[in-house]
Amino acid sequence: MFKRLLIASLIAAATSAASFSAVAAGVTYKLDPQHTNVIASWSHFGFSNPSANFGEASGTLVYDAAAPEKSSVEVTLPLRGLESFVPALDEHLKRADFFDTAKFPAVTYRSTSVQAVGIGMLEVNGTLTIKGVSKPVTLSVRLNNAGVHPMTKLDTIGFDATATIKRSDFGMGLYAPAVSDEISLRITTEASVSADTPTPK
Repeated sequence: MFKRLLIASLIAAATSAASFSAVAAGVTYKLDPQHTNVIASWSHFGFSNPSANFGEASGTLVYDAAAPEKSSVEVTLPLRGLESFVPALDEHLKRADFFDTAKFPAVTYRSTSVQAVGIGMLEVNGTLTIKGVSKPVTLSVRLNNAGVHPMTKLDTIGFDATATIKRSDFGMGLYAPAVSDEISLRITTEASVSADTPTPK
């Protein structure tokens, strides 16, 4: 009898551990380009603060709520989706003295580390690549929500993030400092688990 009870207890413990591991494991989410905005803003001679949106984002988020340091993100921003809301500026930004989109059609960001810095707050360190130049960039990230999306019925997660970069670091220092070298980035995104991807229960 004791032997049977011991075996049953071991089986139960193993099952419990497996369930915990499944819940704690990182979940992979695909970015939703329709609900992802990467907004860059800058000072124009101190008179105004224009902005541009990098649309058509694609990429993946791996988020581990139990161990945030195991999370990661990879994002690609095709520059065909760049929209400054001023057509003439859009054309200029695509030229060789700025993004040179003919040679470098996309911007990429890949995380190198993730650290929890408070409840629902993360610090994401990563590498931003623009025009073939890669520089370290840190994102300050806030978890907005995680759960089943009421419209898509998919497991979804949402974040906001901010960062500051220097455009001269990427060979785009034209008109600085009159037009600010520092660029403020504000990011908001939703990402969902693919409908055909099983998620831990």
